[in-house]
Amino acid sequence: MKSLFIIAVITFSTTMGLAQQGKVSIEQDDRIIDLLDIYKSSNQEYEYYRIQVGFGSFDKAQRIKESVEIDFPDLFSKIDFDSPTYRVRLGRFKTKLQAERMFNEVRVKYPDAMLLKPKKST
Repeated sequence: MKSLFIIAVITFSTTMGLAQQGKVSIEQDDRIIDLLDIYKSSNQEYEYYRIQVGFGSFDKAQRIKESVEIDFPDLFSKIDFDSPTYRVRLGRFKTKLQAERMFNEVRVKYPDAMLLKPKKST
């Protein structure tokens, strides 16, 4: 029993004596920042499916937008000017499936809503 105790003490002291402590530093290539900028700009140019919930004068569009922000606070909403009226558009959906699912929910509250397809870039 004594020898078992001595072996345990030696093993414990050896383990504690060999434990390492260190500092980790990460060196990042500067080109990663450039790649992130390219990624961000490509996402800005991406055309999204949108849902148009209403249109009219600027005052009417503002009222619609305020109502939409209350009803769907998690979705991006924006007033776009498309001559001669202001249009309230909701969401930025990359896939048609996502857009159609939300469109079905939006139509319950806004029956005149329309699903807008992305413009094809040439």
